[in-house]
Formats: sequence, C-alpha cells, structure tokens
Amino acid sequence: MLYHLLFPLADDFILFNLFRYITFRTGGAILTASVISFVFFPTLIRWLKSKQGEGQPIRSDGPETHQKKKGTPTMGGLMIMIAVMISTLLWADLTNLFVWVVLMVTLGFGLIGFGDDFLKLTKRNTKGLPGKLKLAGQIGIGGAAALILAIFARDTVSHGLAVPFMKDLLIDLGWFFVPMAVFVMVGASNAVNLTDGLDGLAIVPVMIAASCFGLIAYLVGNIVFANYLQIHHVPGTGELAVFCGAMVGAGLGFLWFNAPPAMVFMGDTGSLSIGGALGAISVITKHELVLAIIGGLFVLETVSVIVQVTSYKLTGKRVFRMAPLHHHFEKKGWAEPTVVIRFWIIAVVLALVGLSTLKLR
Repeated sequence: MLYHLLFPLADDFILFNLFRYITFRTGGAILTASVISFVFFPTLIRWLKSKQGEGQPIRSDGPETHQKKKGTPTMGGLMIMIAVMISTLLWADLTNLFVWVVLMVTLGFGLIGFGDDFLKLTKRNTKGLPGKLKLAGQIGIGGAAALILAIFARDTVSHGLAVPFMKDLLIDLGWFFVPMAVFVMVGASNAVNLTDGLDGLAIVPVMIAASCFGLIAYLVGNIVFANYLQIHHVPGTGELAVFCGAMVGAGLGFLWFNAPPAMVFMGDTGSLSIGGALGAISVITKHELVLAIIGGLFVLETVSVIVQVTSYKLTGKRVFRMAPLHHHFEKKGWAEPTVVIRFWIIAVVLALVGLSTLKLR
C-alpha cells in the first residue's frame, strides 16, 4: 500500500524513491511486524486468558514437566498472522500475484489451525479437528494456490523441479507440478506444527528459514544475481522478501512472549499458517528441495513421528521414548531449554548448508 501511495511521489520528494527498493521495504516490514507484535501481544494474551480459562490442554502422556504449563493460553499465532498480513499489505507491491498467493495460503491454513485450536479448547482435549478433515482443508487450499500459479503465472513459474547443487538440471513435472506443490505446502505446514512442542522451539527455526527464503526470493527475482549464481530466475519473487521480513519481525515479537516460561503458545493457528507460507514460497522460488535442507529440523521431527508410528504398528515396539523427537530427549532427562537451544543450533547449521546450494553448483 505504501509502495503504491508514496513511490509515485518520488519525482517531487526524492526521499520516496526509497520505496522502489525491495531491501528498504523488507526492512520496513520487519520493523512494522515487530512493533505490532510487541505492542499488541500483551493485550491479546490478556484477552486469550479471559476467554480460555484453563488454557491449552496438556497431553497426559507427555513429559511430566509439561503439567506445570497448565493455564497458558494458546492461539498466539493469531497475532503472528495479523502482524505478517498487515506488514505485507503495507510494504509489498500489491499488484504482485505471488504476494497474494502466499497471503491466501497463510490465511487459509491459519483458519484451519484456528478451528483446530478452538475445538481443543471447547472440548478440553488434545484432539481438535479430525485429522482427515484438517488434511482435506489443507489440500484444498494448497491445491487452489498451486492451480493459480500453474494457470496465471505460466510465463514466470516453470513446472520444473530444480535440484540443489545442479545448475542446469530442471525436471519437467508438467501438470504433476500441482500435486507436488500441494505436498510441499501441506508437508511444511504439518512439519512446523509437529515441531511446535516446547517453548520457543518452533519460532526460531521458522525465523531462520524465513530469513533464508527472503534472501533466496530476492536473488531469484533479480536476473543479475540469478545469472551470476546460476539459479533459475523467476521474475517477481523479490516481493516475497517483504513477506519473509514480516515473518521475521512477527516471530521476534512472538518469541519475546513465548520464551521459557512461555506466556502464550503459538497453537495450530500459527504453526499451520507459517509452515504453509514457507512451503508456498519455496514452490514459487523453485527451491522446494532446498526447503527440506534449510527446514531440516522440521523434517527430522516429522520423520521421527513416522518412524515411531510405523514401528509400533508393525512390531509393537517404539524406536523413541516419545515422538516427536524433542520429547524423546526430554524423556532422556534433557532440560527443556537444553533441547530448545541445541535444536536451534541444528537449525542454524542446516540453514547454512541450504544457503550453500546457491553457490555450490
């Protein structure tokens, strides 16, 4: 919005020329989302406490230390979504199709998460929406986003799958691009959701991934940098750096209140929405496989659940003391802050490996 209002005045006021630069507007989005979060989160937390009473239901079979978290409100992801969307609408070029697609995925997945959180609170259990219904909703929204990209952005979004470390390899998926894109968005959304089990555990890796994909979106959208790095150029993706900046800013504000001991939980409202957004950005920038590296922590958490469930069904035995993986280490006696910080370190290392794919080709 500010881009459309102020940049046309650049001829009369040279200062407004700054709005032509994606980097400036990304910085503005970070600052705006941070301020919104820091200012309004306390009010939201008080409101959530007044409405939720006993707060988020705690799993009875979880680590014993989690029982002391009873009464902590959930749905903090509402403020993340609000901050991200307001900041993006203020600072991004709203004629950009990619911005609207990512906003659609963020809002759609967030509404599914909100429904899930609401049922958990009203029914006072940890089940929420039926898994099949939740998955169907995610597939429907992801499918709509993928079809929009496939139909309306055919000139800018290749139906190919780029392979990390390979500069020329592009696997032509044809219309299989749609189910592949849906798989990435739904998978990323649920992977972040599974990781969100300890205070501060999910939001920092999300901010790391958002920072990385903000850089990737900017480079992919700039033909000079794309040619220099020998990555596939997708015109228009640079505006997604603004969205990624908003995610980082909103994440910083949320972390302030989610740091141990958490004053508020993200809930499915936040984890499903920001996970889906990361998946959508990776699809648009043609870095779907790089997301699996940068977001490798989310992948590890998801794989631990799959392995645990499969092993128990086939053999009746569990591989881990408890899944997802972070609970396994808690059961082994690691303190919660130790698990969180060590997982953050893993996320940083994986992000550096993922970013190395931009040059090592």
